Amino acid sequence: MEDGKYLNGAQREYLVPKAYSAALRAGAAILDVYRRKGDFEVDLKRDLTPVTEADRQAHSVIKEYLGRTHVPVLSEEGREMRFDERRDWDMFWLVDPLDGTKEFIKGNNEFTVNIALVVNNRPVVGVIFVPYFQKIYFCEKGHGSFMKEGVASDPEAELTYDEVFAGAVALPLHRERNNPLRIAVSRSHKNDDTTAHVALLRERFPDAEVVEQGSSYKFCLLAEGAIDYYVRTSGTYEWDTAAGEIILSDTGGTTKSLPDLGKFAYNKESLLNPWFACRSAHFQE
Repeated sequence: MEDGKYLNGAQREYLVPKAYSAALRAGAAILDVYRRKGDFEVDLKRDLTPVTEADRQAHSVIKEYLGRTHVPVLSEEGREMRFDERRDWDMFWLVDPLDGTKEFIKGNNEFTVNIALVVNNRPVVGVIFVPYFQKIYFCEKGHGSFMKEGVASDPEAELTYDEVFAGAVALPLHRERNNPLRIAVSRSHKNDDTTAHVALLRERFPDAEVVEQGSSYKFCLLAEGAIDYYVRTSGTYEWDTAAGEIILSDTGGTTKSLPDLGKFAYNKESLLNPWFACRSAHFQE
């Protein structure tokens, strides 16, 4: 795919608001469950990761709403789809209806809705909604990344293209690297390899601060410039990173696989990601 050839004007004006509106609708379903303060079902998936009523309800909301676009939906809660069914898709939605399920269960508010539009196996639209904090981040490749605050969940959300961008703030917010350097790690998934990677960074930046943060919100903080670096050395899936990668990328930040520092690939036969490291726009040395 040549640079610039992602979506035409009609596609942009139709699909970007659909992703944004779907995230607000899913946020409403999630918060309905979250407000019950632990009084909800928690089960285990085949990989022994938790799944809640909120995951399932958000998935249903997004699948039903985005289904109207006639663009296929690949969601974490629909992960059993065979590669043969999706290998020739030239456009599809890649969705994590509730990213940060462990944070949701703990009640620490650090959970998100991730929606990406993937074209020719590269994310070109990304939306991350942080429903508890009422913050939404979004990007259309080549047109910049943006944030809006005070955005409430809405089970009937149906915004226009102009309404999506009205009042949005361009990212990044920060004009330079943080001093001291701020390194993000997963709150619930860090391990010895994460610790070793951070230790190597601290050889160069001995005063670096480590920030524990759940969910794809780490990508959002990178896009803002509030943190400078994020390392992940445990399992993630494509729906965990697609929206965040494109939002970060259009601010000038990067996401690269470890240890080879390669580009991410999407719609692979295995939907597992490699380990990776992200850098903010002002930390590209």
